[in-house]
Order: sequence, then C-alpha cells, then structure tokens
Amino acid sequence: MIWAVLLLGLVKHILLAEAATCNATQACPEELPCCSQFGECGTGSYCLGGCNPMFSYKAEACMPMPVCKDMNTVFDDYSSKVVSHDEYLGNASEADWIYSGYLYDYEDEESMLIAMPKYSAGTVLSSTTYLWYGKVSARVKSSHRGGVVSAFILFSNVQDEIDYEFVGADLETVQTNLYFEGVLNYNQSRNISTTDTFENYHDYEVDWQEDQITWSVDGVVGRTLFRNETYNETSQRYEFPQTPSRVQLSIWPAGNSTNAPGTIAWAGGLIDWDADDLKDPGYYYAAVKEVNVTCYDPPSYVKKNGTKSYVFANEDSYMSEDIAITDDESILYSNKGSGLDPDNGKSSSSSSSSSSSTSSSSSSSSSSSASSSSSASSSSSASSSSSSSSKSSSKDTTATTTAQSTAQSTAQTAAQTTSSSTQTISPEQSTGFVQNMNSSSKSGSTSQTQTQSASSATNGANSLPIGMPLAGLLLGYLL
Repeated sequence: MIWAVLLLGLVKHILLAEAATCNATQACPEELPCCSQFGECGTGSYCLGGCNPMFSYKAEACMPMPVCKDMNTVFDDYSSKVVSHDEYLGNASEADWIYSGYLYDYEDEESMLIAMPKYSAGTVLSSTTYLWYGKVSARVKSSHRGGVVSAFILFSNVQDEIDYEFVGADLETVQTNLYFEGVLNYNQSRNISTTDTFENYHDYEVDWQEDQITWSVDGVVGRTLFRNETYNETSQRYEFPQTPSRVQLSIWPAGNSTNAPGTIAWAGGLIDWDADDLKDPGYYYAAVKEVNVTCYDPPSYVKKNGTKSYVFANEDSYMSEDIAITDDESILYSNKGSGLDPDNGKSSSSSSSSSSSTSSSSSSSSSSSASSSSSASSSSSASSSSSSSSKSSSKDTTATTTAQSTAQSTAQTAAQTTSSSTQTISPEQSTGFVQNMNSSSKSGSTSQTQTQSASSATNGANSLPIGMPLAGLLLGYLL
C-alpha cells in the first residue's frame, strides 16, 4: 500500500514537471503558479523579477514590482554586494543587483567582470527595482570573438524590451533593438558605429520617454524612435515598450553549436571553446564599470494607491494604462511562496534568511531529481535549480587560477549537455531574449555544485537560462 502511494506521488510529480512550462497557449499549473522570464513554472524566485503575468496561473501570482529609484552604481570591488538570484526573496532595499552565473572583481580597472567559462551559459546581472520611463546609462566593455554576445537591455515582465547588443565578431558596431510584449518584429534593428567595444569603455545610454526612445553612445545620439512610428494597423495599438522594466547586462554563447544556424551566423560563427581567453583569464567576459539610473515621473493617468510597487491592475491587458502604483509588498517569506501566498513557509522556517537557502520549487528541480543523468534534466536543472554562483576577488594571478579551476570543473559537467536539443518555444513566447536564454541553458550550462576556493570565491554555476534579446533570433533562432 505504501509503495502504491509513493508510486502515485512519483507519477504526479513527473507529470507536473513535464507540464510545467508556460507560453501563450499554456499557463502554469496552480502548484507552480509563476511563469518565469524563461518560460518555466515555479514558486519563489520565479514569482519575482521577470515573472510573466500573461502566462502564470493567475496574474497576481507574480509579486509586485519595486518602483524605480534614482541610482548610481560604481562596480569597484562590488561583487560581494550582488545577491544570488536563488537567494533573493524580493527585498529591493537590501540589494540593488542580483545575478546568475559568474562575477569577478577586476581591480586593475576598478570594474566587475560578467563572465562565461567554457561550456557555461554565461551570466546575467539584473537590477532589483524597475524603471518605468527614465534614463539609464552603462559604462561597459563588451566581450569579443565570434559566437560571443554581450548585451545591455531594459526588459519587462511582459517582454517589452529595449536593447544594446554587442556581437563579438564586430567590435566597431553596436546593435540597437526593441520588442513589444515579445512580438517579433524584423524591422526594428539599427546599428551605431563606434570604436573597438572590447578594448575601450564606452558610455551607452537609453533615454526612454512615453513618446520616444533615444539611444546614445558617448553622449552622441545614434538613434531615435518615436512612439507614433510603432502603430500597428492590424492590432490597432502602438507596439512600443511601455511597461516597467529591469536593467540587465549579460554575456551568452550565441555561437554554440546547438543553436539555430541563423543565430550562429548572426553571432559571427561558432564559438571557440578553446580560445586563449579560456586559458587566461579562464573565461570570456564583458566588463561593467558604472550604471546610472534616473527615474522619470510616471504617466499622468496612472492609478496611485501608494508609492512602493507597480502592479498590473487588469488581467486582460498589460499596457501602460493597465499599471497601478500601490503599497503592496514585493517580498516573499520563502522560496515556497508566490503572490498568491507570499507568507508560505512561515510555519516551517524561523526566518526569511534561513528559508532563502532552499531551492525554488520548480519543474527544473523536479526533473533534476527524477533523472539528473539525462540531458533534458541536466539542462533544466541548470536553468533554474542550481543554488550557487561564482565570484572572485580579482583578475590577478590568484583569481585567474581560481577561474581556470572553476571553468575546468564547469566544462567537465557542461560538456555532457552540449548535444542536447533546443526546446521548442511557441511563436508568442519567442523573443530573442527568452529564446536565447532557454537555448543557452540547454547547450552550455551546468548544475554542478562546486566547492569554495582558496581565494574565497564562491564557485559554481547558478546557470539560469542566460541570454539577451537578439536580432539573430529574428534570423531564425527559436530562445
């Protein structure tokens, strides 16, 4: 009798794990109510930044979004201040940035490296607060070499997106792009010319207003798009980014062999996993020196019932006019919680900090526990269930040795996943951002937990599916 009960429980567990993906035709189940930025269902961190209300069990399963705050971040000796995505429970007052992947402080240039060791999915760095119109600038160096793409973007929970994309094979061109609710538009990519983006720091700025977006490099306007240029006669709406968005910087392997041919071609060819960068310093990287955020006033028509958070007030529409500003809390008690029950876990944990070490309940962790040896399970667990991330104190000899050790350990496990197939994503869900994240996690990430190194770095791949919205996806990569 006991075995029968256990068997029924296991069958339910497996069926739930198999069904727990989300898109325009399939919402998340009640047990895992939140649709993550990567099209996977879960609780905890799945219900925070990037939670898509359109594909969740209910829109209110996604937690409220912390309102914009003016911010200047200088990334000098900063990696210890960035919180792991898996440990963050929504308290934006405790951290300005969260990350998945690998971070290294680079003392020589007083900056922070966003890294991609061999066969990893790379890294994404995200703000904890949301911008709803404003000006954002980032002083960064891109990565380099064919197949390596780095990015600086604004990305909303309903997949509105404003991008700078850096293709490592073309270091004198910066690509700009935008998306509205994840709808693919093949005519929105524009290039801005500049000097070597890998050797030189440049200031990249987005000035996002209600009626226009301006992209500037080093103080020189390179592109302006007006809202009235985005009107779609068929849908009878302006397909213009208009919902609260997080600031994100990332690096990902667009040229991995498992990606679509169009994406690989756009990225400058196959990525070289044996390049000199992977020997010294031990990883591909982009560098971020400083990010500035200036918030603009919200639209005059906004519904205001407080000052703390943005919420979508209409379950049937997710436009600018459907957003309200409230005093709703954005903090979960544990990784068991969601917007439907943010206090879940109180009876079984003594504090939110102790519960934060618990992995998010998700389809990925379910499939990982059911069959950690299969490539599908490996890629799924890599995308969301790994609980540790990599940080290092510097890019000097000690840090390089640490990074090489981390990269070698990552490669040993991740190499097993490089032949896994790309997940099928619905057209409604297939923005460059989402697609690249899913594909990258399946083609080059690892869920292996690694030990703490002598240089006090926390090693390991907290490899949520990583990637940025890309014009390459428009060429045939479908995320």
